[in-house]
Amino acid sequence: MAKMTLWLLALLIMISAIIYQRTTGPTYPFRGTIEASGIEYSYRLLRSQETVSGAKISLPDVKAENYSATLHYKRFKTKDDFTAVPMKWESPKDSMRELVAALPVQPSAGKMEYYLTVNVEGADLRIPEAGQENIVLRYKDPVPSWILIPHIFMMFFSVLFGMRTGLAAIFKTDDMRKLAFITLGGMTFGGMILGPIVQKFAFGEYWTGFPFGGDLTDNKMLIMWVSWLVAVAAIGTRPRKKEGISRTVVICAALIMTAVYLIPHSMRGSELDYTKVDQGIAPEKAIGTGD
Repeated sequence: MAKMTLWLLALLIMISAIIYQRTTGPTYPFRGTIEASGIEYSYRLLRSQETVSGAKISLPDVKAENYSATLHYKRFKTKDDFTAVPMKWESPKDSMRELVAALPVQPSAGKMEYYLTVNVEGADLRIPEAGQENIVLRYKDPVPSWILIPHIFMMFFSVLFGMRTGLAAIFKTDDMRKLAFITLGGMTFGGMILGPIVQKFAFGEYWTGFPFGGDLTDNKMLIMWVSWLVAVAAIGTRPRKKEGISRTVVICAALIMTAVYLIPHSMRGSELDYTKVDQGIAPEKAIGTGD
């Protein structure tokens, strides 16, 4: 198979895996629709927010005379009572007006649990629907773009080259070793160096995965990195007499990378323990790993 075709296939796999991971993760916005007069209006409710301001929760104008909504929230995993805040009309510049209410700002890794009650044309709605879990939003400190952008780019780069390396092993092309070393290099810089720096800015700790904690994002990164480190160590820099073993090791590393990217992003991430905060412990000392 032509190498250009393999690159295109690797690019397709990379894009598919990343889109799946991002759109199924717990920080991806909660989406749905509200129907009024036979027309459906889409909404997008936040599940992640920087600590610079309270998260703005908004609903679109559904062009109905009788239309109101209330935001109900409390700190996640606490026995707090829900606070109810009526949503008010705002008209952002160059945008349609919308119903808006804000969640209170929390320390980094703090989470707010919330739901909305809506009345449209006399019909009462609940978002999410009754019986579904409430929406959970996590706060994080800002991460400078000069760190975040290279981290994201290098992770995309590593996945692209990892998929291409796996295809090289499957179709027995002569660039497998070079691509494997590039993949490991990209993951080392983007994931094992820049990744912890990003987490330090966002949540105050460089590493909360094994052996210090159960952060799934850190652990996934470690598993991928170790799998490619083993692959590179096994294949070496020169072709072997039994290349079948080398190709098998590389394919396994590529499959592990694919499996990792099928796990939603930010699962079991940093989470503020409000029980400790209420006992007087400083928020930065009360961050653990969520479920």
